[in-house]
Amino acid sequence: MQLKASYIKKQFYFQKPAGTSRGVYLEKNSYFVLISDEDNPVNFGIGEAAPLRGLSIDSIDNFEEQLQEICDTLNEIELEIFEFNISILINSLIPSEFPSIRFGFETAMFDFLNGQRRIIFDNDFSKGNQTILINGLVWMNDFETMKAEIHQKVKEGYRTIKIKVGAIDFNDELALLHEIRDAYGYDIEIRLDANGAFEESNVYQKLNALSDYRIHSIEQPIKPKNLEFMAKLCSDSPIKIALDEELIGYFDYLPKMNLLKKLNPPFIVLKPTLLGGFFQCQEWIEIANRLDIQWWITSALETNIGLNAIAQFAANYDNKLPQGLGTGQLYKQNVTSPLHLEDSLMTYQKNKNWDLSILGI
Repeated sequence: MQLKASYIKKQFYFQKPAGTSRGVYLEKNSYFVLISDEDNPVNFGIGEAAPLRGLSIDSIDNFEEQLQEICDTLNEIELEIFEFNISILINSLIPSEFPSIRFGFETAMFDFLNGQRRIIFDNDFSKGNQTILINGLVWMNDFETMKAEIHQKVKEGYRTIKIKVGAIDFNDELALLHEIRDAYGYDIEIRLDANGAFEESNVYQKLNALSDYRIHSIEQPIKPKNLEFMAKLCSDSPIKIALDEELIGYFDYLPKMNLLKKLNPPFIVLKPTLLGGFFQCQEWIEIANRLDIQWWITSALETNIGLNAIAQFAANYDNKLPQGLGTGQLYKQNVTSPLHLEDSLMTYQKNKNWDLSILGI
């Protein structure tokens, strides 16, 4: 069987600006990888490569050139895929410095292998029999807008709210937390995500002030790679640390193990697009479980193609923590999918069909 690979580029526009301490997203390019049998191109597996400028290690400037080169390479070889050899093919065909491309091809190959039905993992979630609890995400904005969004998330049924911090006035951020506690007491669990915004010189001062509001965790309070300081912070922070950007760029088992043993964070946050796909995340999970580190899985601004794959992957695990899978709602237009969110629960509605016409296919 001769497999063929191609891709489609599509730009998506946000319903409203998605702000973080790193900047504001207004639009985003995604690249959809298609894997098909040369003799039957109508049926294909599809995956999404969606690098984040300023956060992914993917080289954005030559991204499309590299993606086309990988497609060309695959098209030149007679290739058969099985579940046991997908990770081998990914590692041999795609350089590690393009983790989002790895994720896109990995998803497309699993989809192709499972009958080209957007079933990446055949489990209770993709059968429509399981729900996934997720957190409600509040992006950076002005004080009044963020306050209104927090109340709206609670009204929609979310009991875990994740708030981006580090870009507006710190006193306003404290006031937002006071607003939540004043309105809802401790019925609402609060997660924070600083995206590395705090300085080492003031991080303890800020964490101490934030801790007055009984925060569940804070993601990446300082920029990654100062391992000595981060290890100390994970050990004695008044708020439990969750690391995500800190994990980017590690692809081999022993460096991953050494990193987590050294830092020993309470939590890690796994984003398949940024880490290189599911096999990479499986290793992080295995190591974290060995070291008694808790974890959850988060999407990273993928459309419903990538989000569907990540949700199905998350459902493979009996993880009771709320997952971060709400970013598919951000776009003015999206791929129509069976994914459905209601009362902080994500479901896969098997009676609803996929519609890829927005991609021209």
